[in-house]
Amino acid sequence: MKYDVIIIGTGLGGLVAGAKLSKEGKKVLLIEQHNKAGGCATTFRRRNFNFEVGLHEMDGLHPRDMKTKIFRDLDVLDKVEFITIPEFYRFTNGRYNITIPHQVSQAIDTLLEVFPDENDGIRAYFDQIIPVRGKKAGSEQDDTSIGEFLDSIIKNEDLKLALLGNLGYFGDDPYSLSLRYYSVAQGSYYTGGSSYIKGGSQKLSDHLAGYILKHGGEILFNHLVTGLKTHDRRITGVIYKKRRDHDSSFIEAEAEYLIANNSIPGLADLLPEQYGSLLNEQISGMEYGASLLTLYLGFNKAPRDLGNQFYSTCMFDPSVKTQADIKTNNRDDFSRRSFIFVDYSQIDSDLSAPGKGVGGICCIDYPDDWDGLDRKEYLLKKEETASLFIERLEKLIPGISSHIDHHETATSLTVRRYTLNPGGAVYGFAQTPGKKVFDPQTILDNLHIASAWGKTGGGFSGAIYGGYLCAFNILRQK
Repeated sequence: MKYDVIIIGTGLGGLVAGAKLSKEGKKVLLIEQHNKAGGCATTFRRRNFNFEVGLHEMDGLHPRDMKTKIFRDLDVLDKVEFITIPEFYRFTNGRYNITIPHQVSQAIDTLLEVFPDENDGIRAYFDQIIPVRGKKAGSEQDDTSIGEFLDSIIKNEDLKLALLGNLGYFGDDPYSLSLRYYSVAQGSYYTGGSSYIKGGSQKLSDHLAGYILKHGGEILFNHLVTGLKTHDRRITGVIYKKRRDHDSSFIEAEAEYLIANNSIPGLADLLPEQYGSLLNEQISGMEYGASLLTLYLGFNKAPRDLGNQFYSTCMFDPSVKTQADIKTNNRDDFSRRSFIFVDYSQIDSDLSAPGKGVGGICCIDYPDDWDGLDRKEYLLKKEETASLFIERLEKLIPGISSHIDHHETATSLTVRRYTLNPGGAVYGFAQTPGKKVFDPQTILDNLHIASAWGKTGGGFSGAIYGGYLCAFNILRQK
């Protein structure tokens, strides 16, 4: 079979690219190793609860946001409902308890009330991350780290930590996170607020998958791409087979263009050695981003009815006293590792029955926290880790532990298994200052990247932008 475009993977980048290309009349095939579309934009059901795999809040969706244009083009806004998040996040570290609003003026007023001596630093921070008169945040400054920038404008260490409450959305260390990247991503939350997809992010993924099918595209689930065929600096086709079926035969399909929605290191492994080596050479020195651990919680009574007032609570351990402590803490014991608790019962999330609730505890995680354990040891450590976080959540919301009907832990190894990303890296390559940008078409003329590993970076927004721009690049070519 021959296609105009074959896409490896059905994460958001692949789905958006496939939806746009199929709408424009291209014959598209998506090959997905999992049994559902979405990658990290999925949900799963346990008992009477729908658990959100990855989405806490999606930035933007204001009129000038590029996602708004993309969603209109692909009929998303007519089929998927977005619920506004009431506030950005609550930050607490045992010394301070601050609720950060989305609106810039209100956020400044809130921070000045707590840190009146840091007027200049607070205003310099928002001047950096908020675009002014068409200027992109961070565009006129040589790239450095957000950590170094905060040290240059602010003295109070707790203020720096409060501003970095949601650092885990982007990376694990402020001193290795690009200021330019952080400014654009964080600024979008302040300029456009944030929202959650009612019913879970699977609704968005399923809409895009259905849109592809409606416009003549094809999606193969439970199939794994095992190799790529090339000729004269072009990919000519893919080799794939049914996953977990050792007796299945290999299948080949031809394509004019290939879009990689999988990891770049994984892509290099699929290419013939000549091109795989060139790709590995281009990405040499680029670090993998961190992974995440998520404890999924189903409550028989909504946490808001137990006294919780916040959608997102960023709980920094009291031992984190400076920015430099953040990286150390992310390797600390789980009894002290900082985390974010998301209470979906604060909005009309439609993830549970009325009166009940769904929540999630999320923290930075690494495979070496778990590698080397046998199956029994791994399951035991997961249960011990869940108990530690539940004990800590009980201190934040007294009485909540007695209302947990179901809990389940996903580690960095879980992420690695479902995404095939090396290290379970949820955001692709780490967004380090001055991170080099590689062009896959310098290796193969018809190769395109539409994933967190591409130039637009990770997260829902980065993947959506990358997929749409990738489709446009193909459509512009003859």
